Amino acid sequence: MAKKQINVRVDEAVYAGIEERAAAAGMEVNEYARLVLADEANDVRHRFLSAAGHFTGEWAGHFDDRFGTDGHGAAPASKDTRAA
Repeated sequence: MAKKQINVRVDEAVYAGIEERAAAAGMEVNEYARLVLADEANDVRHRFLSAAGHFTGEWAGHFDDRFGTDGHGAAPASKDTRAA
C-alpha cells in the first residue's frame, strides 16, 4: 500500500506532551503520532466506543442496583465477618 505524508506543526507544549507519551509507550515520536492518527481514522474503533458509551449509559443503573458501587465505579469490598 502506498504511503502518504502529513506534516503537522504543533507548539512546543503539545510536542512535549506527545514526546512524553511516546517515550512512555517505548516509541519514537513519529511512530507514536502515526499510531494515534491511525487510531483516530479507524471507523470501527469509533463505532465500538460509541456503542460502548451507549451500553453503559443504558445499563449502568442496573449494574449498580445488582452489584452496588463504592462511588468510584467498583463494587464495595465484602467484609469478612469470620472470627479471627
